[in-house]
Amino acid sequence: MQWSKYIRRCAGLVACLLLSGALSAQNNRTYDVNVQKMNRLMQFVRYYYVDSADFETLTDKGIVEMLKQLDPHSVYVPKKEIRRMNEPLEGNFDGIGVQFQIIKDTIVVVEPVKGGPSERVGIRAGDKIIRIDDSVAVGKICTNAWVFKKLRGKKGTRVNLAVRRGHQEEPLYFTIVRDKIPIHCVESYFMVDKETGYIQLERFAQQTLAEFRKALAELQAQGMKNLIFDLRDNSGGYLQAAIDMVGEFMGKDQLAVYTQNNQTGNRFNYNTQHHGNFEEGRLVILINEYSASASEIVSGAVQDYDRGIVIGRRSFGKGLVQQQLPLPDSAQVRLTTSRYYIPSGRCIQKPYEDREEYSRDVINRYNKGELTHADSIHFPDSLKYKTANGRTVYGGGGVMPDIFIPMDTGQISDYYYRLYRRNIFSPFVLQYLEKHRSSLLEAYPDFDSFYGRFDPDEAMMREFYAYARAEGVTDTFEFKLNACLNDFAKKYKDTLEKMFPTRESVQEGHAMEKLFLDYLDGIQRDYRKRQADFDTEKYIKRQLRTLLARNLYDSHSAAKIWMETDETYQEAVRVIHTPSLFRKMGIRNAAAR
Repeated sequence: MQWSKYIRRCAGLVACLLLSGALSAQNNRTYDVNVQKMNRLMQFVRYYYVDSADFETLTDKGIVEMLKQLDPHSVYVPKKEIRRMNEPLEGNFDGIGVQFQIIKDTIVVVEPVKGGPSERVGIRAGDKIIRIDDSVAVGKICTNAWVFKKLRGKKGTRVNLAVRRGHQEEPLYFTIVRDKIPIHCVESYFMVDKETGYIQLERFAQQTLAEFRKALAELQAQGMKNLIFDLRDNSGGYLQAAIDMVGEFMGKDQLAVYTQNNQTGNRFNYNTQHHGNFEEGRLVILINEYSASASEIVSGAVQDYDRGIVIGRRSFGKGLVQQQLPLPDSAQVRLTTSRYYIPSGRCIQKPYEDREEYSRDVINRYNKGELTHADSIHFPDSLKYKTANGRTVYGGGGVMPDIFIPMDTGQISDYYYRLYRRNIFSPFVLQYLEKHRSSLLEAYPDFDSFYGRFDPDEAMMREFYAYARAEGVTDTFEFKLNACLNDFAKKYKDTLEKMFPTRESVQEGHAMEKLFLDYLDGIQRDYRKRQADFDTEKYIKRQLRTLLARNLYDSHSAAKIWMETDETYQEAVRVIHTPSLFRKMGIRNAAAR
């Protein structure tokens, strides 16, 4: 009996191997036939097509369309685009080191990069660049692409600038030697209070660990014991940077993430490689629907190990791993080779079978109420996983936070929106600083004194409103006939069809006129209500204070002003000051040092 079972098992194994080999051979034959088909087509076009063909363009477009059939993140990178696409991850580029805005066809320096070549020669925020080498830098020629082309260049090369500063009649002339300009990963950091620090990470790149450690050390030197780590809107980056960041919170030799290829069955574990600088102390991580990839590895691992509390909304769900592979002409293809899994076994990647639905996922979440109501989110039992201490967490794509914060759907006033959209704030602040920089620094010598005491007074607000009026932005209802007619037709489509079934019915009476006037009265009432419900001046002052602080002091700290009205941040501050919540959730190493 046992022998017959053994024979049957062997026979079954042999059959499986033969079937596997047959399928493999069949796949190979299919692959070979299709490669031959592509080659033959190229030959046909080369020798028989009626006109000469641009094979580079044909091939590039063919590769792009082919990759679209695989997954949303496998992409083709032409050789001319490689450097630009790698800059955010490599963390630097060659240039003069300024952040700029084009305001009324003029290049205005928003901020010189700290320690960069422009700051070293004395370029200031508010300077207007009017000439670059032999080219006049004012007028329609000034586009972002043109400025990048003129200011960026190989390290060690020179560029000559003519700059107009403030009310000085004569321009200033600078010769700047281009250098490596860092693209910073840590966007902002500051002390929330005497024991709590805040760090916002923009991306995961080569220098992420070094920048994080620098910010962490500065905050710890000021007494920081607990940390709010903001990964909202962070779309990810290098895998190694994510592993390093997990190590900062978890310590050495911990599984940060693993990858698996379904075709080959290969699994690779990635463990942390160093002891961390924040292995103890209360930790809160902020995420939202745009936190992706490396951000999800870090927040997911922290959640799986019960190291910290995750606050916000479900993350994006990008867990496909791309490998950058070279092509013969130095172009590259970023090909998806595996999926990410965080320590509990959860797959980060959300479903992507329907490419159109995948691209609309965030909009669909909003329409379903997931971004505004926690009780609209439901997971089947099959997606339940357990953390190290036995807490239930959920898979299915992305990281579900421990504490949900709904999206702020309150409508801002039309006036504030126009001020923001027409770029009124930055130019006004730069103009204001030309006259008041010295007096502000005398009254508020450091950020803390500015943060604690400065509030735009009536004179400054009058000056701001006058500037906005001069730029054509006033606090009045803007009537635009075409926009109103389009919205009216869309809103009353069915009603109009019933009211006016024929051409003749349109000519009878004034029903259309009355309906349109009622519509206009309604949108004016809505306008007045939005103005009344939204404290416009409060938010104008917040914007002005933030921009003034950014230009006067260390730009890393200015975000503290902006966060005053950020609901997710405010909840994080409340949570981090509630030790009992950390104990209740079984969060490890949460005792303040």
